[in-house]
Amino acid sequence: MHRILIIAPNWIGDAVMSQPLLASIKADHPLVQIDVLASKWVASIYRACPQVNQVIEANLEHRQLQWKMRKELAKQIQAKQYEASFVLPNSFKSALIPWLAHIPFRIGYRGEMRFGLINCSLNNPSKVNRPPMAQHYLALSSLLEPKTPLLNLNLANPSLQVTDTAKQSVTLKLGKLGIDQQAIYVLCPGAEYGPSKRWPTEHFETLAKTLMASEANSHIILLGSKGDHALAQNINTQSKDHPHLHNWCGETSLDEAIALISMSKAMVSNDSGLMHIGAALHIPQVAIFGSSDPLHTPPLSDKAKVVWLHLPCSPCHKRDCPLGHLKCLKDILPENVFSIIQTLA
Repeated sequence: MHRILIIAPNWIGDAVMSQPLLASIKADHPLVQIDVLASKWVASIYRACPQVNQVIEANLEHRQLQWKMRKELAKQIQAKQYEASFVLPNSFKSALIPWLAHIPFRIGYRGEMRFGLINCSLNNPSKVNRPPMAQHYLALSSLLEPKTPLLNLNLANPSLQVTDTAKQSVTLKLGKLGIDQQAIYVLCPGAEYGPSKRWPTEHFETLAKTLMASEANSHIILLGSKGDHALAQNINTQSKDHPHLHNWCGETSLDEAIALISMSKAMVSNDSGLMHIGAALHIPQVAIFGSSDPLHTPPLSDKAKVVWLHLPCSPCHKRDCPLGHLKCLKDILPENVFSIIQTLA
């Protein structure tokens, strides 16, 4: 193999979980060139993967066929003469570009009536039996007949590297605000899926005040997307706009968010894409789980601590609490999370 194309998943967490697959391919085929076709939403993840030669960004929209754009992309990709492609999403449309580009080996899981579009496939396990996502993607490497035993390579946990450009940009921002890089805590109050994955903002606010009271020079940075800005602003308001509490939600690129997380003493997050980034950067972190299953989407790092109450109603995998009480998150107290941070940081 000389050139391989990866069709990236559309979610940040899933993109992070695909990095072990890239590491496995590169370990078995050291000279192979790995390119990734990714939406702008996840492209930054692959720029932080040392195995990737080129990230091809495309304005691919969720749940949109975009037939004309896919045909144009296929023409560009066909000229690069890839020998194999890994199609990581399960959708029909995600398999179209490698097929239209006449890539000989199109590897992925069976799904959405894409027989023929995918010609090297594995059975897609049910949600009940599906392994953690990193292992789910990593299993596809078996279709390239790997020569090196995976268990001896320690490839199962994702690992990202910060780009120099992003690090310089964040360092400049911190310097303008007079923030000591050695005293940063990152709190991530958002979760794209819905409220049943979000620890209450009042708990984040209490935790932030406790951290700032315990370390006079510490600064708390609230990190997330533009959609999380209002949540973070609520935390800021509850804290009476403390000068050491900063709402950066929607104020950074994903590349910069990766760099900032890598600098932090510790991070606290819900089960989200940023949680997986923290794990891949191997920083101390507390990951709070409510409606989702930490056995399926855990932060894969020995520096991560999962907090989950094991209630009979959890995991329910619902966007909103079907019982209306959200005890799986509300009953995780800020003082308990603070105690865990003290053992990690």
